[in-house]
Amino acid sequence: MPANDKIQVEIWSDVMCPFCYIGKRQFEAALDRFEGRDRVEIIWKSYQLDPKLKAPGGQSIYEYLAHKKGMSVEQSQNLHDRVTQSAAQVGLDYRFDRVVVNNSHAAHRLIQLAKTRGLGDAVEEALFRAYFTEGKDIGDRATLAALAAEIGLDAESAAQAFDDPQGEWRKRVDDEASEALAFGSNGVPFFVFHRQYAVTGAQGEEVFHRVLEKVTRENPLP
Repeated sequence: MPANDKIQVEIWSDVMCPFCYIGKRQFEAALDRFEGRDRVEIIWKSYQLDPKLKAPGGQSIYEYLAHKKGMSVEQSQNLHDRVTQSAAQVGLDYRFDRVVVNNSHAAHRLIQLAKTRGLGDAVEEALFRAYFTEGKDIGDRATLAALAAEIGLDAESAAQAFDDPQGEWRKRVDDEASEALAFGSNGVPFFVFHRQYAVTGAQGEEVFHRVLEKVTRENPLP
């Protein structure tokens, strides 16, 4: 159990998950008006929705999801259009027509490295924006190096995360995904508040705010 002077919020997400970015904005909105926000410690954790994904070579996100879910491309596009509308409600500009489908494991290794430098939130934001709005390939070495530089990581460190010669960052990614499953998660985003309460999905600002208040009441400052 985390110490009472901090309210720990662990967030499992995938860079490719549109609801994870939406959930991030909803949680941030709840946190902005939460009186105890200075006590909140956010810990981002890795989870891959499709760990076996291989770059499909020019396949659109609409075609990828249609194949994965057994639906038509038109149904997939309609689904993505609805998600785009939901994203717009929290100020996000989703451009699924630009999305480059690729495996997210390399991006997660960069996240693991960034977390050790106190840059977990910064790298999550940069990767989400790159994938959903800017149409960048989050599995590409040069793209990840540029994003690393953007948040203040040096090129040598970014290369270590990408190449991962000792397998350190890969193990951390895989261990965190296993941890989410052990908690009973069946998808992301997955929020665990102070190891007491879990919220699955982008449930909205009010839900996150109520849970923050509940956890704070139950864990007063010593």
